[in-house]
Amino acid sequence: MIALLFVVFAFQQPNTYDTNAKIKAVFIYNFTKYFEWPNNKKTGNFVIYIVGKNDNLINELKALAARKKVGNQDIEIMNTPSFDASKSANIIFLLPELSKSISSVNGKAKNKGVLIISEAANGAKTGAAINFLIVESKQKFEYSKNNAVRAGLKANDEFKALAINVD
Repeated sequence: MIALLFVVFAFQQPNTYDTNAKIKAVFIYNFTKYFEWPNNKKTGNFVIYIVGKNDNLINELKALAARKKVGNQDIEIMNTPSFDASKSANIIFLLPELSKSISSVNGKAKNKGVLIISEAANGAKTGAAINFLIVESKQKFEYSKNNAVRAGLKANDEFKALAINVD
């Protein structure tokens, strides 16, 4: 009985574990393949900037970055608890608790070739090009072509077919 209890407690996930962290990390990496990045974003590291706290997602992205590239670029994962406009990135992902600042981030990233991703109610309608959401217990994403174009990005047609389009 003690051995059984040990096994149960040893493999129990903490309450804060994000079961979608791996899925989101793979989605974010795959998003890199569907956008046409400006020339100034094709040199140096490909930076994915996570704003907010989600250690599981950060760890999944770092593991992915250790074995993948975007074109010829190494992937760099940055993380800060709040948005820092001085950070240069290809992708900015605002975690739910920071998604209220979408419009501010969007204004600072306009025409700079930065893909803004959020995870909030109406995220794609308030400035993010991509917004994560759960539909029928499955991870999905919304896509706003208008917000992507304002950011200086263009998605290919395959990507548009995968998303829930909001405009």
